[in-house]
Amino acid sequence: MGGGVACAAWAVVAPASAAETAEPPYGRVEGDASLVVGLGAVAASRGPRAEAELRVRYLETAGVFVTYEDAFGAGAATPQRVLAGGFEIRPLFLLRWLRGMERAQPWSDLVIDSLGLELGATWAEPSAPAIPWQAGALLGLGVEVPLGTRATGPWVGVHGGLRWSEAALATGAVRSADERSVVLALTLAWHELVMTHVVDLGDRAPE
Repeated sequence: MGGGVACAAWAVVAPASAAETAEPPYGRVEGDASLVVGLGAVAASRGPRAEAELRVRYLETAGVFVTYEDAFGAGAATPQRVLAGGFEIRPLFLLRWLRGMERAQPWSDLVIDSLGLELGATWAEPSAPAIPWQAGALLGLGVEVPLGTRATGPWVGVHGGLRWSEAALATGAVRSADERSVVLALTLAWHELVMTHVVDLGDRAPE
């Protein structure tokens, strides 16, 4: 019910309602939240790292994410570990579905609607043990490719972007590759739709 209430609100301002849309949502409104758990690898300028990720999204449109990267002691890789977290926004799904802009082709619709913007913070552990973890910021883009034709199931994710160190943000100058880096992550993840009734929390039973 929570997902239906939110979709109905969008339909009020959309020229075409979900009921008038011929294209199916491919299971994306069977729950109001989606959980994403994945494993993969990160390619960075100072060496590769393994990665694990957890993402929680509301109506496949907005959510939060946490990722953990580990070089497992590889001497050339720096930083050795990175913890990142933040917010993501994926505006195309509701916009395209409610306006009848889907192509009725599951694979291409799901890929296009997965395009998202990521904004967050990072905490990196340098290779030198005496140096404390360094804070920073990230800005990235992501796209995901389903291995099936439904929202629930295995997906391949590609997430890339820029990361800045706290020093680079404070001074506005980038003096080394450690202060600004380009990263690209490739993950294999499972997406699961669940009903959390978030919207229903404020509902009252009729008297």
